[in-house]
Amino acid sequence: MPSYQPWYHGNITRSKAEDLLSKAARDGSFLLRGSESIQGAYALCVLYQNCVYTYRILPNEEKKLSVQASEGVPIRFFSVLSELVDAYYSPNMGLVTHLQFPVQKEEEVEDEPEPNNHPPQLPPRNFTASDGKDGDSKSSEQACMSLSETYLQRLQNVDMSGVPEEHQKAIQEYFRTSITLDADQVQNGNPNLPSLKKLTMTICKNLNSEISRTLPTLEAFQKLLDQQLSPGIGRYRSQISADSGQSISFRLEQLTKLLYSVEEKAKTAVFESVGYDGGHRRSLIPPVTFEVKTESLGISTKSFLKVDVESGKVYFKKSKDGPEDKYFVHNKILQLVKSQKMHVKLVIVVETEKEKVLRKEFVFDDTKKREGFCQLLQQMKNKHSGKPEPDMITVFVGTWNMGNASPPHNIKSWFQCKGQGKTRDDTADHIPHDIYVIGTQEDALGEKEWGDMLKNVLRNITNISFKAVAIHTLWNIRIVVLAKPEHENRISHIFSDSVKTGIANTLGNKGAVGVSFMFNRTSFGFVNSHLTSGSEKKLRRNQNYVNILRFLNLGDKKLNPFDITHQFTHLFWLGDLNYRIEFASTEAEHIVTKIKQQQYQELLSKDQLNMERDEGKVFLHFDEEDITFAPTYRFERDTREKYAYTKAKATGTKYNLPSWCDRVLRKSYPLVHVVCQSYGCSNDIMTSDHSPVFATFEVGVASQFVSKNDPNNVSQGGIQFMNCVATLLTKSKTKFFIEYHSSCLEKIVKTSEGENTEHSDGSIKVRFGAQVELIPIISDPEYLLDQHILICVKSTDCDESYGEGCVALRAAEYCYTEFHVTLTHHGERTGTLTGGIQLRTSEGKQTEKLYDFIKVEKDDPATSKCRSDNLSKFALPHAIDITNPNYMGVIFKTGSAIDKGWSYSMPPKGTAGQVSKDLHLGNIPPKKSYDATTRSPTGKAPGLFGEDEKPSEMFDNPLYGAMGKSHTRGKEQEPQQKDHLAPPDAMFGSSKPADGDPDRPPVPTPRNRSFTCSETKPQPSGPPTLHPTTFKKPVVPSRSEGGMANNRPPLPVKSRPGLPEPQQAKPRDYRDSSELPSKNRQPARPGQPQPKDMHPETQASKMGRSVK
Repeated sequence: MPSYQPWYHGNITRSKAEDLLSKAARDGSFLLRGSESIQGAYALCVLYQNCVYTYRILPNEEKKLSVQASEGVPIRFFSVLSELVDAYYSPNMGLVTHLQFPVQKEEEVEDEPEPNNHPPQLPPRNFTASDGKDGDSKSSEQACMSLSETYLQRLQNVDMSGVPEEHQKAIQEYFRTSITLDADQVQNGNPNLPSLKKLTMTICKNLNSEISRTLPTLEAFQKLLDQQLSPGIGRYRSQISADSGQSISFRLEQLTKLLYSVEEKAKTAVFESVGYDGGHRRSLIPPVTFEVKTESLGISTKSFLKVDVESGKVYFKKSKDGPEDKYFVHNKILQLVKSQKMHVKLVIVVETEKEKVLRKEFVFDDTKKREGFCQLLQQMKNKHSGKPEPDMITVFVGTWNMGNASPPHNIKSWFQCKGQGKTRDDTADHIPHDIYVIGTQEDALGEKEWGDMLKNVLRNITNISFKAVAIHTLWNIRIVVLAKPEHENRISHIFSDSVKTGIANTLGNKGAVGVSFMFNRTSFGFVNSHLTSGSEKKLRRNQNYVNILRFLNLGDKKLNPFDITHQFTHLFWLGDLNYRIEFASTEAEHIVTKIKQQQYQELLSKDQLNMERDEGKVFLHFDEEDITFAPTYRFERDTREKYAYTKAKATGTKYNLPSWCDRVLRKSYPLVHVVCQSYGCSNDIMTSDHSPVFATFEVGVASQFVSKNDPNNVSQGGIQFMNCVATLLTKSKTKFFIEYHSSCLEKIVKTSEGENTEHSDGSIKVRFGAQVELIPIISDPEYLLDQHILICVKSTDCDESYGEGCVALRAAEYCYTEFHVTLTHHGERTGTLTGGIQLRTSEGKQTEKLYDFIKVEKDDPATSKCRSDNLSKFALPHAIDITNPNYMGVIFKTGSAIDKGWSYSMPPKGTAGQVSKDLHLGNIPPKKSYDATTRSPTGKAPGLFGEDEKPSEMFDNPLYGAMGKSHTRGKEQEPQQKDHLAPPDAMFGSSKPADGDPDRPPVPTPRNRSFTCSETKPQPSGPPTLHPTTFKKPVVPSRSEGGMANNRPPLPVKSRPGLPEPQQAKPRDYRDSSELPSKNRQPARPGQPQPKDMHPETQASKMGRSVK
């Protein structure tokens, strides 16, 4: 670290350095910053002709510094940075121009002084530090005397009547003389405080002998309970028991550990004696009965569904106490289909003894009951699936600012997701989550005490003894990760770290702690942060976020170019983020009134976090479930009925308006399965001025893959990137290349330098003309389609990243695919990358996933409003597969669609010659009970129509949805210009088309998949087409016309040479009665082919079925 110099800017970002030099606007302006690519190195940034040139300053083995300048210039070495800078003020030193004008360091946001009436909170245990040093002006002797006098004065005010006289004398003697000797020892480099150790040994003399007498007994008891009777126990005893010279605190710690060990082993023995086997005790989830209604011939009848998870049966009963003779076993329950129009309706598709498929329709009392039923059946299917590894898990994420107070004895409601917001039904109380992540702030408990309390609460709820994966603490900020015992061997590569963001980034009263790990082949990251407080400190909170992104060290060390937002399949960010609502203090009563009326939208529109996210300043491309619960701060303690929004200070009244300070956000890779099941806060835990917040997620995971194919006979897979063009928001004068990172590659792959084209807006367009083929380590589609390629655009001069992004291989599952990725670096948008990707795999099948068990049926409101009587009799509700809602194109959230930072353009399967259509994908579950028809304030379906208000097109693969121009957040709203992509390699097609599955029911005639979400302007329904049409009159297109966009002519078929039409087997999908083998099936619509003549593109497999 160099001494302070005005031109040295520390660890500022590259983009910040460019901004500062641009503001200087003089040739020869310069600054130095820390290198982002090499630790201990620096970067010299020089402005010349409105471009920024960057030179690396590297230390050699002798710590001498040198500049990597132009070739032909002799290398000079310098001892310190100031010497180097002085030398380069001279011309002809190899730089583009000599150094002239140092750019001064701006006052950093985090260094703004705290108001006098709001000092930073310090841990109470650190009070001695300030008492021990009265100032630099005092000598060490004066400081020691002051310390002695301070404690002797305090001693006079302490009641010592219960303390033995010999102990009183020993304490007085220590503070009179010995504490000064200890202070001298510390100044001389000995931190052991020998006088204090002598005092504690004197005070604990009897305790020490009692420990020596007690430890052998406990160790013998532990041996008795230890089934393995490890010989290490004996050595452990001899080291601990016999050595009474060990410090008393160390021996007490060993005693405490032994007590905990004895207690745990005794509990294990007792649990086993009553049938508890590590989390799978019989009747772990008790049978649950649901009252439902069925309709027959227009008459509604009450009936009952009883779910027995442990036996794997669902009973259909006419009365609650009726006979249980009619039931279906788990493997005969084929699918659950949720109604999108009626949130209480559910269709259960079952297979009878005669192998007939029946659809049973039920109406529940409310949406929560339906969701509870679905979760129980999903749990049942998972329990009895027979799969060695799970493909879906559930994760609980909780955050709570405990207010430096001990928690109440009962905090079950927090983990059962009870309270306000999107909560869990009572019927799901006993369903355990696979992983629990608990983040706390202002946590006054010790790690052991808090961890044991959490385990006990979960054991009482689930009867499972959860295992601690990790626990990490920074001052009073803590994160705890617990997992089911059965997952202990599935979790690996565990890392934890912390970042301080308090005063000058040196105090840990504010900051973050994080934990990351691998669950089989899926990576998880969790960050718990406590950001700067105060309504007016929004910019400091933003800077806290950036610092945490940059310096939190988690995950795979090979991914150093990427920050934590790109390193993990799923990243969850939780904590007291401290963002407030921006209302004047005079509006306090108005805010409270709105909260009582549960009218949150006006308040959320002024939420600082939402506004900063809309502008792309923080949490870029993160998602948060809709907030439907009251602000979680600032309550009067011991009640949730009153907000304490005023606080008396010496300088006046301070206002802390009710706000949603406590949040849970997440960011996932493209095209992965993740659904938020609940998001809310408890309302019966009242020891703090914050309410605990909970969120639960259903997450798809990939198992460890072992190929069953003979490597000598299987075709080699390949991943081909072509026509990549990067548009970078930078003024740097350098060349660029691309790095491709992935766990499916043996090594990092780099491209050659791209060709730069400067634009008048200050951006640089870089074309990477050469095609790049990546060779995966495994070619099976089951493996490859779960993989992602991380992309990093780097400079050749400093090897620093100018933007990172991610591409999902699943996007190229069926054909050549064009992609558009927003590049980010350290949390800010730095440009875009477009190109094409093509995937070649070996033959193989994908297994069906547990999350494909539940489908969501979208009822078309236009079918009931069809103007043609002849057509209406053929109009059936069509289904749109948003079982995995991450594949849907638009994220419905408070009237606008969220930019996820990536999109794909894919022609319909089997129509390689037809035009590609923009498909903006998001990996966010639809909000408000999965209501995908949530409208914007203008009355339009958000994201479904572009500026011309024409409905966008939809493709035949419902997993990928189809949307046109989508409204996006903030700066992402401008349309992106795509470069024309050259045709892919003719030989780079799929290896072999798949055969149809003869065991599947007949493939139904394709339904009209046009969106008709806007009730104000309903689209007329016409004869069925493969894609929606924008014409007013119904048009039946031919096959060649069915996939054409209205605003672009089709590309010639020959422009995509060598691409066979994939013919995938269609998975079971019983969301429409035409799927069922029945003689009374609806006749085909006029102009449609029969199923056997179905165009191959309609037979393509969805996610989770065979891919060959």
